Amino acid sequence: MSKFFRASNVVLLLLCAMYFITYLDRVNVSTAAAGFSKEFGLSKTQIGLVFSAFAYPYLVFQIIGGWISDRFGSRRTLIVCGLIWAAATVLTGLAGGLASMLVARVLLGLGEGATFPAATSAMSRWVAAERRGFAQGITHAASRVGNAVAPAAIVAIMVSYGWRESFYVCAAISFAWVLLWAWTFTENPAQHPRITAAELSTLPAARKPGAPVPWGPLFKRMAPVTIVYFCYGWTLWLFLSWIPQYFLHSYNLNLTKSALFASTVFFAGVIGDTLGGIVTDRLYTRTASLVKARCWMVATCMAMTLLSLIPMMFTHDLYVSLACLASGFFFAEMTIGPMWAIPMDIAPAFSGTASGMMNSGSALAAIISPVVGGWLIDRFGSWELPFIGSMVLMAIGVALAFRMRPDVKFEAGA
Repeated sequence: MSKFFRASNVVLLLLCAMYFITYLDRVNVSTAAAGFSKEFGLSKTQIGLVFSAFAYPYLVFQIIGGWISDRFGSRRTLIVCGLIWAAATVLTGLAGGLASMLVARVLLGLGEGATFPAATSAMSRWVAAERRGFAQGITHAASRVGNAVAPAAIVAIMVSYGWRESFYVCAAISFAWVLLWAWTFTENPAQHPRITAAELSTLPAARKPGAPVPWGPLFKRMAPVTIVYFCYGWTLWLFLSWIPQYFLHSYNLNLTKSALFASTVFFAGVIGDTLGGIVTDRLYTRTASLVKARCWMVATCMAMTLLSLIPMMFTHDLYVSLACLASGFFFAEMTIGPMWAIPMDIAPAFSGTASGMMNSGSALAAIISPVVGGWLIDRFGSWELPFIGSMVLMAIGVALAFRMRPDVKFEAGA
C-alpha cells in the first residue's frame, strides 16, 4: 500500500475536504452579497448582520458539539452536522429577504458549530502526536483554499446563472461529502479495514469515549487559550466577511477584479496555514519545548500580523493594501497549526470539548467583528478603519500567548 494512501492519510484528506467545504459554505455569502444586497435593498450594517448571523449558534455549539463528539464519536456527529449545514445552504439560496436570509445563516451556524471540535477529536485518535501541528495546519489550509476559491467560483456562477444558484452548487458538494464520510470513516482506527499493524503502532493509544468532563477545571485551564483565539478570530472574520467588499468598493473595482484580489489575500492564508503547521512540529521536534513550538510561535506571528497592517493606515494604494492584507493574513494563519494543536497538548482525553472551548473565542469574534466592521464603514466611510481593531487585538494576543501553557497537561483530578 502506498504511504500516501494509508488509512490515516485518507482520514486526514477527508477532513481537509470537510474544512474546504465548510468554509466555502461560510464565505460564499460575502461574494454573493453583491447580488442579494441589491435585490433586498440592504445597508452595510444589515449585510454585516447577515455575515454574523451564522456565528450565534456556531458559538453556542462549539462546546456542546465538542462534548457530543467526545461522548458519541466524530463519525455520527459529522454526519448529522453535514446534513444540517447542506440543507441550510439550500435555504440560503431560497431566501426571499433579510429575515429568511438570517434564518438560513443561523441554521448554517448550527450545522457547522461542532465540525472543527469533532474533527479535532478524530485527529486525537488518528494523528500521531508529532504530526498534530501539521494535521491542523493542512486542514485549516484547506479551509483557506475554500476562502480563496469562493470569490472567483461564486462570481462565475453568479454571472452565468445568478446568486441563488451559487448556493445550490455548494449544497450539492456538501451532501456528497456526507455520503463519503459515512462510507469511509471509523471511530476506532483499529477497526478500519485498511489499517495496518505498522501504521496502528504510530497512532495514539485507544481510549474509551464518554468519560465525564470536569467542566469547571477545564474551562479555567482553557480560558487563556480561548482569549488568544478570540484575538485571532477578530481578524479572521473581519477578513472573511469584508475583504471581497473592500476591494469592490474601496477601490471601485468590478466584481471579477475584486474577486481576484480577494482570492490573492486568501491564498496567502493557505500558505500560512500549511507552513505554520510544519514549523510548529519542527520546532517541537528540535527543541522538545511546547512553549517554544506553540507560545513563542503564536506571539511572533501575531506581532507580524500587526506590523503588516500598519502601512494601510497611511496610504490608500491598491497594491500596498493588497500586500498588507496578504501579509497580515499569512502571518495570522501561521498561528493556526500551533493553536489547534494546543487543546490536544493540554487535554488529549477531552480534545473535542477543549477545542470547542477554544474555538468559542473565534465564534464570539465572528458575531461582533463583521457587524462592528460594517457599522464603522457606514458611520465613517472608511474601509481601513476596521483594521485598527485587528491591530489592537493582535497586540493583546501577543501579551497573553505565554499564559496558555501547553507544556502543562490537564489532569481531571487536579
